[in-house]
Amino acid sequence: MDIKTSILRMIRQSRGYVSGQSLCEVLGVSRTAVWKYVNQLKEEGYEFDAVSNKGYRIVKYPDIITREEIESMLPDGLAVTNVVYYHETDSTNIRAKQAAEEGEKSGTLFITECQTGGRGRRGRSWESPAGSGIWMSLLLRPEIKPFDASMLTIVAAMGMKDAIEEIIGDGVTAGAGDGDVAGDNAGDGAGKGGIHCKIKWPNDIVLGDRKICGMLTEMSAETDWINYVVIGIGVNVNTTEFDDSIKDTASSILLQTGSSVKRSDVVVAFARHFSRYYDEFLKECNLSGLADDYNKALINVGRDVKIVERDGSFVAKAVGIDETGSLIVEKDGNTQRIVAGEVSVRGLYGYV
Repeated sequence: MDIKTSILRMIRQSRGYVSGQSLCEVLGVSRTAVWKYVNQLKEEGYEFDAVSNKGYRIVKYPDIITREEIESMLPDGLAVTNVVYYHETDSTNIRAKQAAEEGEKSGTLFITECQTGGRGRRGRSWESPAGSGIWMSLLLRPEIKPFDASMLTIVAAMGMKDAIEEIIGDGVTAGAGDGDVAGDNAGDGAGKGGIHCKIKWPNDIVLGDRKICGMLTEMSAETDWINYVVIGIGVNVNTTEFDDSIKDTASSILLQTGSSVKRSDVVVAFARHFSRYYDEFLKECNLSGLADDYNKALINVGRDVKIVERDGSFVAKAVGIDETGSLIVEKDGNTQRIVAGEVSVRGLYGYV
């Protein structure tokens, strides 16, 4: 962890003021160096209360997703270990795959303020404007069989569902007023009205009846081992405008709850929840320990779904997933496993 991140972490974790002398002694730097880094943080939007003979405390946090912001909040021992930040890039999945080929370690999270070439499933474009969402990709090198890698997208979906529910339940707002310290930017409004996160199989996150998060998992593998897996995640957090092609199906946390949230809080909450589910997945290399919780969140369960496959489509009732992540559907008294394909839920996304 570099000095700037360490200063931010020490001040963030303190319940009161942190003296400049304490920062110097712990980090082994001069007072001039501390002053320089504090000024850099001020330029990024952090607002400090500096008191002579007491030190520094942060009274307001900006809504940014820089490496220093996220790493200063990341607990130790998670599956997400470090962050690579871009102010703008073509695609975090592209950057993650390139870094993986060059030997980047597992657990690296690639995140950007703005993507110019974001992609969704089946080559669809994904709008990634600056300042409004989370556009990130997680690089993993799991010791599992290539066939099992597709289950990781369900693990990620569960992590993000729990993260969003935690943040909107806490009512965390971006740009809170004076008096908000150490990241405790609590406000009112988020999570009200009985709105809960659901998952549309396999990994779309839904608030109300609109999609707010999508994922794209890509892999490099040999016959019997995985070189790496990259899980790309796009979350519409404080987005208010959408392209005509998606405005009837997409929404954001802000539009669905009425409250803005600080994006770095969502990222760190995802890192914590994903790590818990990932550890559970690696125990058996399947979803046996997650399937019940996933099915409780699955918006498809008990509803008619339209399955679009290469050679046609049919309508059946969704039952839930099995331990491999396949969707189990029932038609005319018979059950069938859906491994891949486009699945539309009746009454959702315009499918009626």
